[in-house]
Amino acid sequence: MRERHLSRSDRLISHIDSALRTLIPNTRGAQRTNPASGAPEAALDELERRHAASTLRVLHLATAGVQGLCQGQVGLVMLPKARLQIDQAQREATDHLAWCQQRLSQLESRTSYFTPVYYGAGVGLGLVSGWVGDRFGLGMVAASKEVLGCRTNDQMSYLSSDDQRSRTLLRQVVADNTHHAQLALEAGGLRFPAPVKWSMGVLGAASLKKARYT
Repeated sequence: MRERHLSRSDRLISHIDSALRTLIPNTRGAQRTNPASGAPEAALDELERRHAASTLRVLHLATAGVQGLCQGQVGLVMLPKARLQIDQAQREATDHLAWCQQRLSQLESRTSYFTPVYYGAGVGLGLVSGWVGDRFGLGMVAASKEVLGCRTNDQMSYLSSDDQRSRTLLRQVVADNTHHAQLALEAGGLRFPAPVKWSMGVLGAASLKKARYT
């Protein structure tokens, strides 16, 4: 199949559309069915509900950053295999954002006020990553998704054992991020050293901490 080459104006419109759909709540539709849609809704007390909402809010915020990372470098990627992986990462992030928004609505909560900041920072990092090269850009995507997957898996243990909707959603997000991180590396992404990924996790956790309630 021949790859469609977009004009500069087409790419600009696509970037603006992606940004608006990421930043404006409930405007992104998932391509896949929400994995939590079949799980029963638990009778959570107020503390459990607020904790679940803060966990989903942080996940949504971090995912917006990953979406920005992909969006920033997609126009700079040269190799078709690398572009395919970036596009796939964007589609997954779109699903995750939509699922998080749906669950937050069910929990009578909202996304973080810091979402535009995180998305913008992700776009900036994506531009730098794409400028450095395809291998580095894919490696950044892989490392970001791996770190996000590990953090999400850790947060799952703090949810109520009865909250199967949130748990099911988080499990799918972890599985998706882990799988795509491996695909990005197999496509030629640079494997970041463990200390670098540890530092990314520490910095990410520190910056996301306040977003649990904002």
